[in-house]
Amino acid sequence: MVHHVVLIKLKPEVTPARVEEMMMTTRMQLLKIPEVLSIKCGKRIHPEMPWQFFYAIDFESMDKFEIFREDPIYVKFEAETIRANTAESLVLDFEMDPGRDVRFS
Repeated sequence: MVHHVVLIKLKPEVTPARVEEMMMTTRMQLLKIPEVLSIKCGKRIHPEMPWQFFYAIDFESMDKFEIFREDPIYVKFEAETIRANTAESLVLDFEMDPGRDVRFS
């Protein structure tokens, strides 16, 4: 199982209303993709935290993750929802099955 986490610093012009819209769009669009097992997203709680938005997705395998990354829904989401509002991002990918070599998942 693969856990994909993206932490985002938003552009200064992104309003709180836009962040709410991003949360709804993230859930609605990415859950349409068959390879997605689960998704979580949210906005920061404490203003001093630099990462204002995040989303995290679980996949059954690296193969499913690679299929997801080429899905037209994801490509459009990434361009219109993420890149359009992002000043900086940090992407973290984790293998969640103990003892499994991620190269073969």
